[in-house]
Amino acid sequence: MTSAQFPLPVPNLDNQEFFDKCREHRLVLRRCRDCALFSHPPRPNCLNCASDNLEWVESKGRGVVYTFTITRQPVSRAFEGRLPWAVVDVKLEEGVHLISNLVDCDPEEIEIGMAVEVVFEEVNAEITLPKFKRVS
Repeated sequence: MTSAQFPLPVPNLDNQEFFDKCREHRLVLRRCRDCALFSHPPRPNCLNCASDNLEWVESKGRGVVYTFTITRQPVSRAFEGRLPWAVVDVKLEEGVHLISNLVDCDPEEIEIGMAVEVVFEEVNAEITLPKFKRVS
């Protein structure tokens, strides 16, 4: 029996550039040109000042684990053979949070405040996802 596929994000008008750059192994974030606030996920207007004067800026891709959770029960067939499964909230240096996973790290070793940096997982020809690894 094969494992079910994890649901994948569906690019749209607001986030297409984010996913295009991920395919190039570049992490970009939306920043407001009026108030300089970074935001994620991408939206059509700034959360702070409601401006639509936004730009894409390349992120350094570095941050820390802000919080995390570990799934130990198969809540979906997609998790068969993949448990325990850790989901991390990474606070990037730019101040935004990205929900993702850590690679090459045992879930029991994850700690709040752990320094991480972005890596990319090519899921298929259309979708490449930003993941994180521990900074050595």
